[in-house]
Amino acid sequence: MTNSQHILIARPIRHLAVMIAALIFMFGTSRAEADVMQETVALFATDAYSDTATAIEKIAATAHPNAQAVLEALADRRLFVDAKAGALFYKSGPGAFDAVSAKPYANAPADALQVRTNNRLRGQIEAALGSLALTGKDPEKRRQSVEALAKAKNPADLPRIEAALKTETDPGVKDSLAVARASIIISAPNAAPSDQMQAIAILAERSNSDVLGTLRQAAQSARADVRQAANTAIASIERRQSIAAMVQNVWYGLSLGSVLLLASAGLAITFGVMGVINMAHGEMVMIGAYTTYVVQETIRAIAPGAIDATVIIALPVAFLVAGAVGVAIERGIIRFLYGRPLETLLATWGVSLILQQAIRAYFGASNVQVSTPGFMNGSFDMMGLSITYGRMWIIIFTLIAFLALQLVLKATPLGLQMRAVTQNRRMASSMGIRTSYVDALTFGLGCGVAGIAGVALSQIDNVAPNLGQSYIVDCFMVVVFGGVGNLWGTFVSAFSLGIANKLLEPIAGAVLGKIAILVLLILFIQKRPRGLFALKGRAIEA
Repeated sequence: MTNSQHILIARPIRHLAVMIAALIFMFGTSRAEADVMQETVALFATDAYSDTATAIEKIAATAHPNAQAVLEALADRRLFVDAKAGALFYKSGPGAFDAVSAKPYANAPADALQVRTNNRLRGQIEAALGSLALTGKDPEKRRQSVEALAKAKNPADLPRIEAALKTETDPGVKDSLAVARASIIISAPNAAPSDQMQAIAILAERSNSDVLGTLRQAAQSARADVRQAANTAIASIERRQSIAAMVQNVWYGLSLGSVLLLASAGLAITFGVMGVINMAHGEMVMIGAYTTYVVQETIRAIAPGAIDATVIIALPVAFLVAGAVGVAIERGIIRFLYGRPLETLLATWGVSLILQQAIRAYFGASNVQVSTPGFMNGSFDMMGLSITYGRMWIIIFTLIAFLALQLVLKATPLGLQMRAVTQNRRMASSMGIRTSYVDALTFGLGCGVAGIAGVALSQIDNVAPNLGQSYIVDCFMVVVFGGVGNLWGTFVSAFSLGIANKLLEPIAGAVLGKIAILVLLILFIQKRPRGLFALKGRAIEA
């Protein structure tokens, strides 16, 4: 037989041998996995926590495709032992499934033994599920499973974590794996001190509370060097956390300031041009919020698919509705009371009560539900800050609305007339400006801006008849602090008071923090009665 003939015969034989070996390996592995799952039936059937723990370890160690489903069923108390048939099955929905084959389990007995768990076993199950998920395709699920392993701190998981570290490509998951490995090494009683020191160095670069708890456990170590390194790392993390908390409070203050700016801008306009203390300004905010609710319900009835557009559609509608109500109040009541500030205050306070009762009579006294559009849901982390999309969009919208309002005042005929009336009402009247017309439109503009604020507040606060009352005092504080009638003063004071409130809350509490702000504001007004930015116009002349 020639060499070429030998080659022609040998090649198919070699291929056949490889295929047979592969099939033997595959079926052998499957049989081994099935045997492990079958062994757990006897362990679960004893109804002993120690045997259940052993069964969990066996299931977690196998690569059986149904291992995760069994552990999840055990965690949810859906795992049962059929003692007569010697089988293990779990319930899922209306049906039952065999734990070994994952096939439907027919005729599941009603008296089957439910596998019990306790707190220790539940922690073990969570860690086992995390270990199984280390090889998943979804990076987020892998990260969550690694975090579960880090909390469990089971030394038996260390080889899997180290193996996953060598193959992991996602930076976030790899960082979580390094933290999990360090947490296990620190907590292991027989870990080498050098390894513990390296683990402390790794954890010292992180700042979450779980890492801090792990380091505090390490700080109780008998070795002085390990204890000192852990205490140093704890001090470093706590320092970073305090700075991060302060920055987070500044962000919350910016968010609160944006709400105050929206709610106060209209009040600053009406007070600055007309000198009217409008106690019904908060109700204009409330009208804007209820307008959003009406628009939402209308869209839900007409075009349910466009429900996410509610906020966008509600903005101009709320501006027009609140503005129209403001013009009606000015024409019907306020124009008869110019020059009589006490009567104006009492009259607008009465209007606020009437509007509240009207809303209660029509919509009811309880809160109404306003849906949040999809683009305003959720949050994200940026440089350690937790930023919600809703607050972020409100800040962006506030800045846009403020710039638009400035454009109206600086680049439109109405704005020119408003500024003329503010600076010298008599001279503006002698130049042919209809001051009564300007007053009505100014009051309507201020109320319309308050209505827009109500649209924003409907996304972050309860929409109820007393919504505006929650902000009216803060609005007056913002206007007085910034300088009555000065929009840039309102801008600065709104964000200043918002940030100051949020920085004082962790120290003095919400109520005492507001009282402290009020006391500081009173002292400031004693020194600067006109606020941050001096007022010009009719109010000073009076």
